[in-house]
Amino acid sequence: MSKTKVIIAGAGIAGPVLAVFLQAKGYDPIIYERTDHPTNHGLSLALQTNGLRVLSLLPGLLDKVEGGRVQQLVQYSTLEEDLGELTRSDGPARVAAEYGFGMLGVGRVAFHHTLIKHAQENGIPIVFGHQLVSFEETADSVTVTFANGKSDTASFLIGCDGLHSNTREYLFGKQEPTFTGLVQTGGISETPKELLRLPIAVNMYGDGAHMVAYPINTHQTSWAVTTQEPEAKESWRAMDEGGQESFRRGSFSSWPFGGGPLVEAGTNIVKYGIYDRPELQSWHKGRVVLLGDAAHPTSPHLGQGANQAFEDIYHLVRLLVKHNPDAAGPSTELLGKVFREYETLRIGRTTALVRQARQQGEVRVVNGVEESKKRNDRLRAQDDMFSEGRYHQIMAYPFAIGHSEI
Repeated sequence: MSKTKVIIAGAGIAGPVLAVFLQAKGYDPIIYERTDHPTNHGLSLALQTNGLRVLSLLPGLLDKVEGGRVQQLVQYSTLEEDLGELTRSDGPARVAAEYGFGMLGVGRVAFHHTLIKHAQENGIPIVFGHQLVSFEETADSVTVTFANGKSDTASFLIGCDGLHSNTREYLFGKQEPTFTGLVQTGGISETPKELLRLPIAVNMYGDGAHMVAYPINTHQTSWAVTTQEPEAKESWRAMDEGGQESFRRGSFSSWPFGGGPLVEAGTNIVKYGIYDRPELQSWHKGRVVLLGDAAHPTSPHLGQGANQAFEDIYHLVRLLVKHNPDAAGPSTELLGKVFREYETLRIGRTTALVRQARQQGEVRVVNGVEESKKRNDRLRAQDDMFSEGRYHQIMAYPFAIGHSEI
């Protein structure tokens, strides 16, 4: 008996992970990716407890991932009128000790290539240069057509094709991303001596600007400066050398606490706008469903984009196993049941986190000395973001330790 074929649109961060899970549960996944090869653009990801917990369910994967483990989170003010440390927390180390996983910074390019290679080593075909443009359903299948004129048919389709999802557009119509008013400029640098003493993630706050930085291996740190600026389209390609050099020599090069040295040593400096999309009330129609950024793109201020995609994967696979344990070709009615239950679990949670991320960006970047001082005072008075209550609200998901259902 042939296995149930599943088409996955998108070979970014979510698609290869989803494919390996589906294969392990008896399905026959194939991934189609619009680009001609794995990307060499992008900066980094903060893999957090919830996402790492899901990845740990795939044997051998985390052993292949190079990253920088974080033990402390420190917040600084770079404002001359209020200079110094705002808060310091050993929360990441406490969380890692209690739950087995804390926070791991990874270079996006290296991590993406690791996921691609892991999927291919498991025999999963990844077909590049195929951009989805349409699909057509029958009673028991969906046929996908690509921009190059080719097509393929499978039992169902999962759209993992990111912020600019063609799957989402074909399901629900064109919805332009909404510019949040914030722009990030970031790069990767050799870790300066100020940040070498202990693996830490830092937030630095100035007048009209915020910087986040964390290690991505034993000797490099990824960083990004958020400012309020006119819209900058996110191509993820490095600025030209003149633009990079201008930023290296600009005002951020004088920031203390290791911020300035990071900027001065930055390589592959990119500049990109931060976008949201309108919230969806449903993520599926018929035999097609969305996952990850295609369903709920978020600004980066909580570091939950990839981690929420991994939560999506856990629950979608869990529900397929629950309702279709033999991985037989499901009816449209059965898929509807799986997809509706998946949405019920995920839409409320991801919507709340998208809103929190947007609010966090607005809180971090304020203009004027007095408003910046007020922000700093609020940060000093905040509960530790790794306190039990706040941790459980964001990261103690998608399953209790030792109780994975897949």
